[in-house]
Amino acid sequence: MAGIALFDLDRTILGCNSATLWVKRQVREGKMSRFDAAKMAVMIGLYQLGTGNVDDGVRAAIRKLKGQSEDEIRAETERFWVEEVAHRIRPGAAAVLDKHRALGEPLYLLTGSSTYLSACVTEALGLDGVICTTFEVEQGIFTGEGMLCYGPGKVTAAEPVLRAANVRFEECAFYTDSYTDVPVLELVGRPVAVHPDPRLARLARKNGWAIEDWGEA
Repeated sequence: MAGIALFDLDRTILGCNSATLWVKRQVREGKMSRFDAAKMAVMIGLYQLGTGNVDDGVRAAIRKLKGQSEDEIRAETERFWVEEVAHRIRPGAAAVLDKHRALGEPLYLLTGSSTYLSACVTEALGLDGVICTTFEVEQGIFTGEGMLCYGPGKVTAAEPVLRAANVRFEECAFYTDSYTDVPVLELVGRPVAVHPDPRLARLARKNGWAIEDWGEA
């Protein structure tokens, strides 16, 4: 086995930011105020730019889940996937996944998205595993705590998975659009920028990393 193929989700496999779509849906359904939506929009914008204290914003969002039912959030996320996200998979993604399958490499999401959305993607694309943001649950209810998979946190989250598979970062491929994922890109042996944001595009050209276009969904 050569390694593990790791994939970011938003704006990489997907031609959209699913968090933005989720916030808009919450506002439409009266589950989020426009004020809170505006704050989330700023946070998402900072995330895409790789600036600002995004960790605090995400942790605040996780705390807001405290007391809610995991089953309800899972079901709501599955509806969201079917109605608003599933058709946004980039057309070029399938060929890349098949290439790594042919090499005998497991396919893993490495994403800041939730366990629940990641599960939908994994089932739809036949992936082998997920490394993502997780929420603490006790007796089916969110505690308001969780583990964030973002920036350097993606390295931390991926390490035990690679160790269990007896694989080193240098043997892996990683596909992402975002400059925030540079900590992983600098470790893997096959870094690939997919529809990169401007900062990542500049860095990829400077470092000689592959840049790919998977088309628009």
